[in-house]
Amino acid sequence: MRLLPSRRSGPGDAPATTTPANSPHALTDVPGAATSAPAPSDERGPRLQRGIRALAIGSAEVLLIVLAIYVLGEVLGALWVILLPIVMGLLITTVLWPPTRFLRRHGWPPALAAAVVVLAAIGVFGGIIAVIAPQVVDQVETLADQVGEGLRDVQEWVQGPPFNVDPEQIDDAVDDAIATLQGRAGDIAGYAATGATAIGNALINIVLALVLCFFFLKDGPRWVPWLCAQTGRRAAPHVAALSAKTWTTLSEFIRQQAYVGFIDAFFIGVGLWILDVPLVLPLAVITFFAAFVPIIGAFVAGAFAVLIALVDEGWGVALAVLVIVLVVQQIEGNVLQPIIQGRGFNLHPAIVILAVTAGTSLAGITGAFLGVPVAALIAVIYRYVRDELDGRSPEVDGAGMQTQVVDDGNGATLAAEHVGRPDDSGPAPEEGSAR
Repeated sequence: MRLLPSRRSGPGDAPATTTPANSPHALTDVPGAATSAPAPSDERGPRLQRGIRALAIGSAEVLLIVLAIYVLGEVLGALWVILLPIVMGLLITTVLWPPTRFLRRHGWPPALAAAVVVLAAIGVFGGIIAVIAPQVVDQVETLADQVGEGLRDVQEWVQGPPFNVDPEQIDDAVDDAIATLQGRAGDIAGYAATGATAIGNALINIVLALVLCFFFLKDGPRWVPWLCAQTGRRAAPHVAALSAKTWTTLSEFIRQQAYVGFIDAFFIGVGLWILDVPLVLPLAVITFFAAFVPIIGAFVAGAFAVLIALVDEGWGVALAVLVIVLVVQQIEGNVLQPIIQGRGFNLHPAIVILAVTAGTSLAGITGAFLGVPVAALIAVIYRYVRDELDGRSPEVDGAGMQTQVVDDGNGATLAAEHVGRPDDSGPAPEEGSAR
């Protein structure tokens, strides 16, 4: 705004009025120059400085957390070759620990009980493969012929009305596809070599996981006492309680998914058998193992069963199989699964889908299988820390008992001591809860 020069007062002019400097109603010589914005207070500057300082500190903390997560991810990625068989061994251990514990309670030596259970599990799994393999070999050739016949039917269908595709166009498209495959023969060979390498690595990881499973079954009960002995007396109860909660959650997940997979496999297998769809037993086994990848696995297994029915029996039977799969999965998801899982294991379906998707993008099929258990363990740790911050004493169970590490003369062992019920303002956290 340009200020106008002041006019000098003449002899006949009235004396000019002046406004005191400290007047709250200062005037300007330009009409309408006032604004509705409030005048700045003396606290505006200091408050702005404090806000900027708090924002800078918060941003630095977030960046440090992101950096720590990134470094942790890089370390885990570099050690994944070692961690994968360990994780697989732990998952197998959750399945084989109950029979091992039964044998140990009946006087079997730890090494003998672990060896017998592992060998029995290998025998059962090998027996399933021995039963399935001949059926697959016998019916794959028949299915291949039926696929060829189906393709010829499709070719005849598109040649008729309303498409009226010229046979030469179909032949040209087939020739182009063959030429494309021949031109990418090197890439296909590379993919085949990569697949063979992946299969070899998977077999090695399975063998290592079984060996580690044997040692986990044999020496696993010593792990938590040893880990507690490496900490202080105040930290030992938390280490023991959190170890028990994570183990319980992992065991519950495997057991619950096995129940769900068995129900899906049984009823879908019965439906396929009634409709005379081939490969009933292999499809049932695939459905069972697909249940360990929640939501996504059931969808893939059901689609595979519908595809086999379509190739072998046609559209009518394929639609019937689709209806059976949808009905069984709806009953399992809305009725049986809440009863089986109860309130002890609760992850929102959106979290499950995101966990499976993230695991698949990071580690393929293995990541899809491990995504939900990892999410459940993270939820358990989060709830434990939250309850501890709220003063709910999550290391104390509902009976008022707390696990403590003691020395029995031969080494560290765990013992439960009564400390009274925790002073909780809300419901006590459930054992193995992943809510």
